Amino acid sequence: MRKSIVADRPRRGKVYLVGAGPGDPRLITVRGLECLAESDVVVYDYLAPESLLSVCRGDALKIFVGKRREGNRLSQEAINQILADHAGQGKVVTRLKGGDPFIFGRGGEEAEALAVFGIPFEIVPGVTAAIAVPAYAGIPLTHRDWTSSLAFFAGHEDPQKEGSRIDWEKISTGIGTLVFYMGLRNLPQIVRQLMAHGRTAETPIALIQWGTLPVQKTVSGTLGNILQRAEQVPLEPPVTIVVGEVVRLREKLSWYEGLPLFGRRFLLTRSEDQTEAFSKLLLAQGGEPFPFPTISVIPPPSWADLDEAIEQIGRFDWLVVTSSNGVRYFLDRLFESGRDVRALAGLKICAIGPKTADALSAAGLRVDLLPKQYTAEGVLEAFSREALSGKRILLARAKVARELLPQELRRRGAEVSVATAYETIRPEANLRQVQQLLDQKAIDMVTFTSSSTVNNFAELLGESSLAKRLDAIAIAAIGPVTAREVEKRGLRCDVIAPVHTIAGLTDAIVAYFERLRDDTDRTNRPLAGKTHIDFNSNP
Repeated sequence: MRKSIVADRPRRGKVYLVGAGPGDPRLITVRGLECLAESDVVVYDYLAPESLLSVCRGDALKIFVGKRREGNRLSQEAINQILADHAGQGKVVTRLKGGDPFIFGRGGEEAEALAVFGIPFEIVPGVTAAIAVPAYAGIPLTHRDWTSSLAFFAGHEDPQKEGSRIDWEKISTGIGTLVFYMGLRNLPQIVRQLMAHGRTAETPIALIQWGTLPVQKTVSGTLGNILQRAEQVPLEPPVTIVVGEVVRLREKLSWYEGLPLFGRRFLLTRSEDQTEAFSKLLLAQGGEPFPFPTISVIPPPSWADLDEAIEQIGRFDWLVVTSSNGVRYFLDRLFESGRDVRALAGLKICAIGPKTADALSAAGLRVDLLPKQYTAEGVLEAFSREALSGKRILLARAKVARELLPQELRRRGAEVSVATAYETIRPEANLRQVQQLLDQKAIDMVTFTSSSTVNNFAELLGESSLAKRLDAIAIAAIGPVTAREVEKRGLRCDVIAPVHTIAGLTDAIVAYFERLRDDTDRTNRPLAGKTHIDFNSNP
């Protein structure tokens, strides 16, 4: 049999030089995500958001090549060799770089090295910090009423250079807006040079730390007073510096730092596979989510009772599902048995809440009963209008759950079969880091989305130390049942969501911090995470 020519051809490697964006992982391009998903090897450094690595294949090799301190970084030559070695073995490699690879990202040097090695490469531009960071600080770099010229500069030129490559005399008054990357250490020199070559002391300037992230901090002032301001509010690299009249617009346009959850850090105790949606909602409001999954959803030890129920599915009148996990595992076993949703014809379905209903709808199943309150009590209230005497009900739920629902349905005359669809366990957790964050009061709020998350959190942290560790840290619960588990441990629940969904919990959290901010404003105390100073006032 003739062999395929294509099959005989050795695989050829390739390198993608991908810009990860300025810090917020949501600002990476669609093409950048495609490259990460395709790659065999990903080479990244500390300015590239590590959360983006979740896009990579499970078998992808991830190589970290740079820490914040210069002495711990690999040399550029060593990084070039890593890219060449792996691509030379026929692998697809993504070099993930903060910002844009060709704007102060040394992507040009890496591309040159790959060209010398004869290795194919592709440049995937990223959103550079000079554009995104000022935007997140409410500073438009150009504006018809203020300036139409703009320039970017490296704020940390190579110390081995003889003299500066920046022509201070020309740029100081010849360009409207100046943006300096990584210029915090050289701030005194930048200020001195600009003023020495024509910029007035009243020229507005802004220093933006870790722009586009919830830890963003902005110090505004003028060339005449910014050094004193910077001493009052300590900043850490990376810091983007913006000089020009457009900085004045920040007072009107500062949108990101005005989000209700900006500067707040949230500990999420939900299961890992369900954290993403919650994180997105908090991020959209300016919050910083810190995942600490205290439960993990796994198949039950035995499928016996669920398989038996599915075998006799035609005898039931109702199917009650109490979570989207229950939907997933129930349908998996249904299909595993050789059946499909047609086997549920004639069966009425009750979902405990909208997310569970959405999971059923995605499988083509219509929900007949949806309670107003998304709890066992709410399900019982919804069933109060149904004639249950003699009805057969299949309840698909977690292995460990409250007995209220089956007991009360039986009391009302129904025949209830409880089938274990899944089990929740306590996963491995980054406990030491969380303990440190709580002890340092670096967490603003701990969130609980079920009784299991409360129980497992208490076991992980230790019942005896809970009150001390959570002192002065707010607590939010998705509903009253979860809140009661919190209160059993002598803790106060600051937020109990009236709508028992993740969206409802997020809304309740936003309302809590907005009230807190209003109270803080009335006492004239500074708000956490925010720095705003009038341009021309003395420090």
